[in-house]
Amino acid sequence: MAASQSLHVYSLQNYSFGSKDPTTKKKLPTEARMKKMEQKFAAEGLLRRVEGVMIVHQHNHAHILLLQDRDETFSLPGGRLQTGEDEVDGLRRKLSQKLSPAIPAYQPVWDVSDLLATWCRPDFDNVQYPYAPPHVTKPKEEHKVFVCPLSERCNFAVPSDKKLLAVPLFELYGNAERYGPVIAAIPTLLSRYSMVYH
Repeated sequence: MAASQSLHVYSLQNYSFGSKDPTTKKKLPTEARMKKMEQKFAAEGLLRRVEGVMIVHQHNHAHILLLQDRDETFSLPGGRLQTGEDEVDGLRRKLSQKLSPAIPAYQPVWDVSDLLATWCRPDFDNVQYPYAPPHVTKPKEEHKVFVCPLSERCNFAVPSDKKLLAVPLFELYGNAERYGPVIAAIPTLLSRYSMVYH
């Protein structure tokens, strides 16, 4: 049996959090978002989304960094890739847009490591599966979640219309009603790692 992989996790107190200008894109209602997705799919084909799981700890218990919108919905940092864009490069670009300070000297170098999960959106709605259903020949979106280990110290700048929260694994586990299935599955997916707390 293979040994579990180690994941080095640093205290939340190691990191500094500032703010920056709000995001320019207004969050659309679900129906409008799905319509926009349908138009984009018609023009480009399969849509691709990438997100990063960033882990910190408080009192030796792992917490995941989540963005919270004003409507109190939660998301992992990341976003949709451009046509032909490399997944890792695209995720780093999205992390910088969402969380990097404006001053170059304070901008983190984002580490993107293991692919944690791949989700499939079969249709233009909020339903996603951690597999491609056999009857679906043309999925609308491929959604990949990567582990993004943080360095020992890091500066974050969060858009002023969002919050960046450290949410404990026990709060996320099985709580799809509040966080959605992708985020609620993270504690189980992380169980293959041995957490080393610093």
